[in-house]
Amino acid sequence: MFRSTTGLIAFKVKSESIMISQWLRAYVLTFVLALACVAVAGPAFARTVYDGGWSVLIVTNGGACEPNYRFGLQIADGTVLNDGGSLATVQGRVSRNGAVRVIVRADSQWAYGSGRLSRNRGGGIWKGQGTSGTCDGTWVAERRG
Repeated sequence: MFRSTTGLIAFKVKSESIMISQWLRAYVLTFVLALACVAVAGPAFARTVYDGGWSVLIVTNGGACEPNYRFGLQIADGTVLNDGGSLATVQGRVSRNGAVRVIVRADSQWAYGSGRLSRNRGGGIWKGQGTSGTCDGTWVAERRG
C-alpha cells in the first residue's frame, strides 16, 4: 500500500512539474514574442518633433534659376518627403538636433540643400543645376498648420 501511495505521489509531483514546465515555457515564449513585437514596432512609430507639413521658400542668390520658388514638404519619422504638390523627387533626413540634408531632382535639374530646423522654422543654403546652368541660394521653412 505504501508503495502504491508513493507511486501516486511521485506521479502527481512529476505531473505537476511537467505542467509548471509547460506553463513556464508558454510564459517565456509569450514574453519573448511580446518583446519582439515591441522592438519591431518601436522604430515604425518613432515620431520626431519635426514631423508634419512644412512650407519652403527657395531664394536664388546666384545663377540663372527662378528668383523665388515656394513648395511644400512633409517630414515623417525624420524623413523629408515630397508632399505631393510637385513632380520633384525629394530625398532627405532631419537629425535629432534639427540638421537637415536634402536632395531635390526634377528631370535634368537638381539641388542639394542643407541647414537646420527648429520646431516651427528653419533655414539654410542650397546649390544646384537648373536648365540654364548652376545656381545657389538660401531657403527658409515654416511649419504649416
